[in-house]
Amino acid sequence: MNEDIDGLICAVTFDGTGRGREIGWDGIAAWKPGDGFLWVHLDFRDPGAVDWVRRNVADTQAAETLLAMETRPRAVALGDHLLVCLRGVNLNPESDPEDMVSVRIWMGPERVVTTRHRRIMAVADALEEFTRGTGPKSIGDFLVFIASGLVRRMGPTLDQLEDVVDTLEGDILEAEDGDRRKGTDSPALRRALGRVRRQAIELRRYLAPQRDAMNRLLAESVPWLTTGHKAQLREVSDHITRYVEDLDALRDRGAVVQDELRNRISEDMNRTMYVLTVVASILLPLSFVTGLLGINVDGLPGAKDAPSAFWLVTGGLVFVAAVQIWLFRRLRWL
Repeated sequence: MNEDIDGLICAVTFDGTGRGREIGWDGIAAWKPGDGFLWVHLDFRDPGAVDWVRRNVADTQAAETLLAMETRPRAVALGDHLLVCLRGVNLNPESDPEDMVSVRIWMGPERVVTTRHRRIMAVADALEEFTRGTGPKSIGDFLVFIASGLVRRMGPTLDQLEDVVDTLEGDILEAEDGDRRKGTDSPALRRALGRVRRQAIELRRYLAPQRDAMNRLLAESVPWLTTGHKAQLREVSDHITRYVEDLDALRDRGAVVQDELRNRISEDMNRTMYVLTVVASILLPLSFVTGLLGINVDGLPGAKDAPSAFWLVTGGLVFVAAVQIWLFRRLRWL
């Protein structure tokens, strides 16, 4: 799919057999309803595309939606036309999957207009299928193809998120039997956990309304959207519902892992403070005695008459420390 000048990404005419013929602006201008179905795909940020949409899409609401910078998933019937906005995971190079790309669709009995700015793989798949002769055979088939393609490409991304959460949970569990620092002090683990939770929240932000949009499509009545098409769209809606539930589960599991991580860090900190407190408790009376008697300076009682007085005091301090350690152990403080 090669993007042309003036905002035209591609245009295809198809006659119901699954094969399409790619045309340009001249072919679009010469097209008549009797020539078969027409699909026009545009970059809504290009001035040429903006001008074409305003001149060829009579419905003002549809035209504004096709050219809007930001849209949320929705579906509405306007006469015998459907206005549909859908989202898909961003699979473009050097992009984050949760930064979902949008496609706007305005479709009637014989013509469909789609707009986007960032590349959408499901739309590229449609052009490839037309080239092979296995593309959609009607406008309703086209809607089903795009909707199912967007959902199908979400699966690997969600599976990857689940794998990451499984790994994080495994690292936390390993800390119980092995190296605790691996499960609590790893900055990489905490960053990965935050990234997964953020991705789950962002994906759910658009998938939940997309589920509602698909359900709305099932309730709309347009003559070219048959019972068979609605049955297929219902399957797409069921897949989206399952994905939303999976994202809810991922978000909850991420919260549990984060709570466990926070508890482990708190436990380690409390253990460290406890050890420091015990050490300070042992050294406190020793420091008092040495400070009171002025150890290591002249004036130590008995130092002049008994040169061994220093060592006697030192031995006494060691004895006091040993008694303290024994007492702390007996009280189960150590």
